[in-house]
Amino acid sequence: MPTRSTSPGDGPVFGVCCCLRLPQLFSTCVAFSLVADMGIWRGAIGNWSMSFWCICFAMTLIICIVDLSRAYSEFPFFWCNISVTYACYAALICLSASIIYSITYVQFVPYGPYRDRAIAATAFSCIASVLYVIEVAGMWDCYELKETFFYVHTMRALLKVLETFIAGVIFAFLSNTSLYLHQPALEWCVAVYSICFILAAVVLLLDLAEWKYMLPVPFSIFQLVLSLLSVLLYISALVLWPLYQFSEEFGGQPQRSSDEECMEELTYDMCTWDQRLAVAVLTAVNLLVYMADLGYWARQVSVGTEDQPRDSQEVSSPNSDIL
Repeated sequence: MPTRSTSPGDGPVFGVCCCLRLPQLFSTCVAFSLVADMGIWRGAIGNWSMSFWCICFAMTLIICIVDLSRAYSEFPFFWCNISVTYACYAALICLSASIIYSITYVQFVPYGPYRDRAIAATAFSCIASVLYVIEVAGMWDCYELKETFFYVHTMRALLKVLETFIAGVIFAFLSNTSLYLHQPALEWCVAVYSICFILAAVVLLLDLAEWKYMLPVPFSIFQLVLSLLSVLLYISALVLWPLYQFSEEFGGQPQRSSDEECMEELTYDMCTWDQRLAVAVLTAVNLLVYMADLGYWARQVSVGTEDQPRDSQEVSSPNSDIL
């Protein structure tokens, strides 16, 4: 059987990704520069979006340099997992930045040069997110044609990407410490977000680096226990966060009108009440993702199977010697 090329620099994958990454660098750089040039008019949401675009630009530049220098030759499978996983995150980051920046900032800016810059930055952010999605889809299709297994092509990887990404957005809102420092129950919620994020990140790293086989217990059992723990923790956060943020009995504000910041006619940032609501919604969304993750691993444990590389399946096939 002919030997298949699995290097990320071989075939059409390398050329397609290089052609995509130059527009990615340009789009994120322009979005970052337009908002940075707005000075004090960019606001806290502008700073948040700008930092995300800057991170995407820097990481894309690093990946592009590594690809061009072919420094990945010593760890091709690990590098492909890393680069595609990053592209998934970058697509989500740019998309969320585009949505949040437009609905919480752009619409409140008066007509003029600053509004035009904000709209242009949002447009370039949307372009960047589309380019990252195209990169992920393109690499996915190419490796499917090569019948090459990569971790990021599995359901468990996509769930972990979503879990960590949503937690990252929650942390962005929690940068406003006035949301939770006044109440121990809310501090517990922040601890829940942190613990679950660390657990998901560790599992993601174990799978990306193929270190999961070093665990003293089967990986499926390990994942099932962590998923169950994360679901229980998120349930507690989903109960406590809205209770202490929106119930008058526990010192919360049930109505948006009760927040003086939200009553201002012109604001360039999300008011505190909106941030509380955003965290509550994201908590519920992430809980659903964790429940899907729990269901996935419960099925894997009950059936006794999990995603296996196609190459390993071919090797174990009784007809492999004939091929």
